[in-house]
Amino acid sequence: MVKQKYIPPLVIQFTSLLALASVSIFLISILWQIIRPEAIPLADSSTLKLLASGKTVPTPPEETLAWFHGRQVTPPKLAELQPDQSVLGVNNLPIIDTLNKHIEVDLTKQKVYAYEGERKVFEFPVSTGKWAPTPTGEFTIWTKIRSTLMHGGDPKLGTYYYLPNVPYVMFFYNDEVPKMRGFSLHGTYWHDNFGHPMSHGCINMKSSDAKILYEWAFPQITDPKAWSTLASAQNPGTAIVIYGETPKE
Repeated sequence: MVKQKYIPPLVIQFTSLLALASVSIFLISILWQIIRPEAIPLADSSTLKLLASGKTVPTPPEETLAWFHGRQVTPPKLAELQPDQSVLGVNNLPIIDTLNKHIEVDLTKQKVYAYEGERKVFEFPVSTGKWAPTPTGEFTIWTKIRSTLMHGGDPKLGTYYYLPNVPYVMFFYNDEVPKMRGFSLHGTYWHDNFGHPMSHGCINMKSSDAKILYEWAFPQITDPKAWSTLASAQNPGTAIVIYGETPKE
């Protein structure tokens, strides 16, 4: 007969409490993402802080690997993300939007529309929030950045993403949705399921479509060497209206 090793009751209790604490932390992290998604930035927080403080960002490092929900993908090369020289503005400020440009995003139809006055000039399919909602309301583009890092989600839930070189990013905000939340319209290289919800809250676009909108929208690019362009009173950002309801898919 094998003699069982004696384990003091205090050790058993401590081990049980430790296991319970680990499970509790895991459940709290899940509930936090469900109940308070607004607490989690959608883009790299250090980049957002730099931009929100009124500074431009340097050219990011070249990265060759990206991950989206457990799948490895390849980001675009930074050299590919050059602005069209024909759309660059000049350094003469203020810049006045004589065309009354504005953008509409229809969550129900998964479409983005660009207008000059009442004339629609562009229409593109998009993918809005599936794992977290895309906000509705009236917004303004506060900065444009040629590419940036976006990361978030949770590996335990299968929603983790690490996406460097996200191209043609147009960050927007209003009084209820602060700049540090990192909501944006941007190009997308990790899926091609446009017309269906596929994002963590941002508005995913085909990279070629995002480039067109990026170069059309204000603030106008005045320095072709700068990686980001901040809106200002003299170079204001384009207005965005988001409405409708994202389909449950």
